[in-house]
Amino acid sequence: MKKTLLLLVLALSCTFACAADKVPAHPHISVETTEGTFKLELDGNAAPLTVAHFLKLVDSGFYDGTVFHRIIPGFMAQGGGYTPGYKLKDSGATIPNESGNGLSNLRGTIAMARTGDPHSADAQFFINVANNVGQDANSPNLDPEKSTVRGRWGYAVFGSVIEGMDVVDAIVNAASAPNGPGGAPAPVVPIVIKKMSRVSYD
Repeated sequence: MKKTLLLLVLALSCTFACAADKVPAHPHISVETTEGTFKLELDGNAAPLTVAHFLKLVDSGFYDGTVFHRIIPGFMAQGGGYTPGYKLKDSGATIPNESGNGLSNLRGTIAMARTGDPHSADAQFFINVANNVGQDANSPNLDPEKSTVRGRWGYAVFGSVIEGMDVVDAIVNAASAPNGPGGAPAPVVPIVIKKMSRVSYD
């Protein structure tokens, strides 16, 4: 019995660590939306657990057909967790919070969305369209430790937009109404992620 429990604990502890060992250092992702295409470069060195999880979802086609369900100009655009009509799409797994990895929530970065539980990130992500690092009294701080509201846990950045930031700006500035999940401001005309896939520049 004790041997069985030990093996189970070891297997669970390897779930994230083993996946992180195999993650590419800087994979590139193409995000094709109804508003246009933008490309990401992920940082597997700084956020190996997050990148491994994100790549698994990308490769499985999880994000295809999901929408941007929360857009706030001057702040961020959030997507990856709902289908049109705002039906929640759950990946079935959450990941440890990797904020504090040296990457900040600066304009053009992609980070994992979560609830008040710091380790609740599932599939939803957001793209910062401003420097959300508390640089002044009117700027939210999504980075760890400096935040007096959320304590030491921040929102884990795991990559950045390397092409098509104009598309992200168009998404976040689309006409919106408070008709998203929980009354969040969402695009009046749904902006759908048609396809998310790995790309090679070799």
